[in-house]
Amino acid sequence: MIEAILPAGTVAVDTFTEAPDPFLFPDEERVVRAAVDKRRREFTTGRWCARQAMARLGRAPASVPPGPRGEPRWPAGLIGSITHCDGYRAAVLAETEVVTTIGIDAEPNAPLLDDVLPAVSLPQERDRIGLLRRDHPDVCWDRLLFSAKESVYKAWFPLTGRWLDFEDADITFDPLAGTFEARILVTGAQLHGRRLTGFDGRWLARHGLVVTAIAVVAPAFAVV
Repeated sequence: MIEAILPAGTVAVDTFTEAPDPFLFPDEERVVRAAVDKRRREFTTGRWCARQAMARLGRAPASVPPGPRGEPRWPAGLIGSITHCDGYRAAVLAETEVVTTIGIDAEPNAPLLDDVLPAVSLPQERDRIGLLRRDHPDVCWDRLLFSAKESVYKAWFPLTGRWLDFEDADITFDPLAGTFEARILVTGAQLHGRRLTGFDGRWLARHGLVVTAIAVVAPAFAVV
């Protein structure tokens, strides 16, 4: 499903079931040794998706342990992102010479709890969501906003190694094109010779889920 909103040069593997092969490398196994069953299954299937994507890129299977912030630590030469929610797991990978950074997220297409939206959004975002709810009620826009901010953070962190709070990005959705624009409100890193000021992303609502994705293609491979 998520491959529909990703550019050429990326490889996506997703599943609505658990991994048929629950294998983990020793350093991955240590991470979830004491975890509850739900967390273990999410972690294992996410890594299974990642290794399927590695195979499609012609890579041998490799460990993907989490870093200090929980971010996947990819083998040299690869960049990617992993997401999981109830009933869905996905991983997206690319060669670093083709894609500079990737962020993906999946969430149920269901409203956030009432006290969550003010904590993860800016006033202007809530105003825009109100209009979107009125005109396009089939999408839970508050949940989509949360998902987009998760994708923004996952794309941001590999470039900067810095935390990005929810209020540090201002998201605007295009409900017809299935795209979004994320304006970064703090000083960003240098990206392709310019100061990073934001990301362009895409979104999709399907199968009871909302999914978001950001993939910054290296200039040499960008379609003009």
